[in-house]
Amino acid sequence: MRGRHEEQEVMLAHVDIEGRVPKDHPLRTIKAVTDEALKRLSPEFDRMYSRVGRASVPPERLLKASLLISLYSVRSERAFCEELEYNLLFRWFLDMNLMERSFDPTVFTKNRKRLLEHRVGQGLFDEVVWEADRRGLLSDEHFSVDGTLIEAVASIKSFRRRDDGEPPSDDDSGNPWVDFRGERLKNETHESRTDPEARLMRKSKGREAKLSFMGHALMENGNGLLMDFVVSRATGTAEREAVPVMLDDARQRGYRPRTLGADKGYDTRECVRAMRNRGVTPHVARRTHSAIDGRTTRHAGYRASQKVRKRVEEVFGWMKTVGGLRRTRYRGVERTGLAGYFVATAYNLVRMANMASCERARAVQAV
Repeated sequence: MRGRHEEQEVMLAHVDIEGRVPKDHPLRTIKAVTDEALKRLSPEFDRMYSRVGRASVPPERLLKASLLISLYSVRSERAFCEELEYNLLFRWFLDMNLMERSFDPTVFTKNRKRLLEHRVGQGLFDEVVWEADRRGLLSDEHFSVDGTLIEAVASIKSFRRRDDGEPPSDDDSGNPWVDFRGERLKNETHESRTDPEARLMRKSKGREAKLSFMGHALMENGNGLLMDFVVSRATGTAEREAVPVMLDDARQRGYRPRTLGADKGYDTRECVRAMRNRGVTPHVARRTHSAIDGRTTRHAGYRASQKVRKRVEEVFGWMKTVGGLRRTRYRGVERTGLAGYFVATAYNLVRMANMASCERARAVQAV
């Protein structure tokens, strides 16, 4: 018998949001890890806000909302606030009841400066990494490093000479016609009027140049979890300059890097010397005139590092497609770096949830 559609009437009902979320949903593991990390950051949140005045949106809720934007590929903060009005899963993750209204999207904007000043993005990332270490999911000796370009939120039309004070070529101030014919665009003489910190870079020979930032990832080789993610200005040497900084930061957090896998771009004497000075064996892919020799490449560990280091590209693939970091939504290195930490944290949480799911499956099979 065919069922008939009846118009919905206004009603009062009791809805158990906890019961609506499946017991094996990966977001349950992500929520548990995130809540523990935010509890440890609570003293820092107390220092961020004044003790008087009107209560703000809880910072825990804002940070968890930023993670959801990356986890579910939400196109913008405004779109997320709109979806929060009716998405039960999002409300459950943020510990919101059905009667609470979604917060205004400008809350993200007004709190971003506060998050940057107190380095909250990096703090949340570090707490999740610490939780992964506590669960025995990290290799604290063998690492891989790589860099990727993050497209800036600026058009090539905004890339003009620094001493050029001429107005746009036509009357359209929003999208003017610009003639670059015969002009050589160089970072030394030009800058973007939209985002002066973005630099013109190309991924490889034969590819078009775009205004970009550079993202640097330090990955542990055990389970492919990110140990660090840094955003810098895009230069020809930015990838190699980030290596000693990330190695020093890893040591300060209690890890002991022994080997570092990387591609040919890191095979320079200065970069290899920086690794060796820190007691790290450079497992970099060799150029024709390489800075390393057979004393390094003859070992099985070198071949293993060269095989595992390619997983960094999988990390970048997830961050750019699912996490939305292919093109930044923000201007400047600092704001893009904050977004990068949120996306990197979301990636680690997904990896941890997947590994927890595999462990449960193996336990069931063993029984």
